[in-house]
Amino acid sequence: MKSFLLISFLTLSFGLTAQNPYFPKTLSMRERAEVIDQWLNERVQIVLPEVMRRADIDMWVVIAREYNEDPVIKTLLPATWQSARRTTMLIAYDPGNGKPLETFGMSRYNTGDLFKTVWNKEEQPDQWKALAEMIIQKNPRKIGINKSETFALADGISSTHYDMLMKVLPKKYQDRVVGAENVAIGWLETRTESEMTVYQNIVRMAHQIIAEGFSEKVIQPGVTTTDDVVWWYRDRIRELGFTAWFHPSVSIQRKDPESFDHLRSFSERPEHQVIYPGDLLHVDFGITYLRLNTDTQQHAYVLKPGEREAPQFLKDAFKEGNRVQDILTSNFKEGRSGNEILKATLDQCKAEGLKGVIYTHPIGFHGHAAGPTIGLWDQQDGVPGKGDYPLYANTAHSIELNAGVYLKEWDKEIRIMLEEDAFFDGKTVRYIDGRQTEIMTIPRALYPNE
Repeated sequence: MKSFLLISFLTLSFGLTAQNPYFPKTLSMRERAEVIDQWLNERVQIVLPEVMRRADIDMWVVIAREYNEDPVIKTLLPATWQSARRTTMLIAYDPGNGKPLETFGMSRYNTGDLFKTVWNKEEQPDQWKALAEMIIQKNPRKIGINKSETFALADGISSTHYDMLMKVLPKKYQDRVVGAENVAIGWLETRTESEMTVYQNIVRMAHQIIAEGFSEKVIQPGVTTTDDVVWWYRDRIRELGFTAWFHPSVSIQRKDPESFDHLRSFSERPEHQVIYPGDLLHVDFGITYLRLNTDTQQHAYVLKPGEREAPQFLKDAFKEGNRVQDILTSNFKEGRSGNEILKATLDQCKAEGLKGVIYTHPIGFHGHAAGPTIGLWDQQDGVPGKGDYPLYANTAHSIELNAGVYLKEWDKEIRIMLEEDAFFDGKTVRYIDGRQTEIMTIPRALYPNE
């Protein structure tokens, strides 16, 4: 009942926000902590047993040191913990026979209700020996640690901690230590129903901030620069009580001889460009809220005098970007690897005469999150390792890509660069808060019918 009431409160709070799209309501810090801790409790009961059994690992040991945190550990700590303290050890053990997981800590401080410490320093002063004694007592078949050549998010144990663990374990148990890559990635990538109930509203907030920034409230053509808009976004994110997991970017495509290739788009983007009528603007933007992240790219067109909407040739180009999105999401099949999805999508784009480039990634506890990589902008033949990981149900992904379209009106190729957050339920893909299908205009047309 408590879970239902809390989610109902969140849904109502966020729903009221939609009446004023430019001023999203956010929860107080205490309310945020309640949500985060409730989600953590639910995830440990539902998600963690599933991914541990799927990976055939019956003990998962996460070890981190203050200021040298494992990327996973913050997702296991209660909301009031900002980081590891001293050396923090969290353990999940599956006793088997359908019994619930046992979770505990081997740390100087109690790490919340889920990972209460079982270390008594007065009885065993050596923390590492206490950990070894507990492992021997539980006698697991496999001791999973976060060590991975492929995924940084699953490679959080330091070499020092690895050496110390192996030093205190008897040889019999050293041989049982294995990489827990699939546990760490599965834990991070799996989204719960409770999280998805609220995720839609988090993405809505990101959409609302983008729309506000791409409006006459922020942009005065002939005066405002792209960098002005970028810093407005940073200030607005902080003003509304969120954080940014990356610095936003705003770029321009216009009728000029400048090309807009991938290197310019991703690495050598000009700054301080003045925005003028006739410009096609692009933003790349993401926020962090309730430990979840968004990642969005959208477009706006700056109206020329007498125009009420974007030119038809830009609208047609935009439709090609939406079509590439449709092709990509239609190829999401559970069990397919990221590389398989990439190839199927590019083959279909080529057959339809579309110039698509795919660089889609998971989204969730991290911006570039855990799960299969579906292309990189400079690796369209596949991504070894990360691209070989399979697609699982109940995962979220940033559908990130671009369509190259030649405009005879501008005598150049432009790129419709889109990114929208989506959820895969095992059968279908849905955009968490919809997607952009029409180019925004600056200013918004007050008299669209005239």
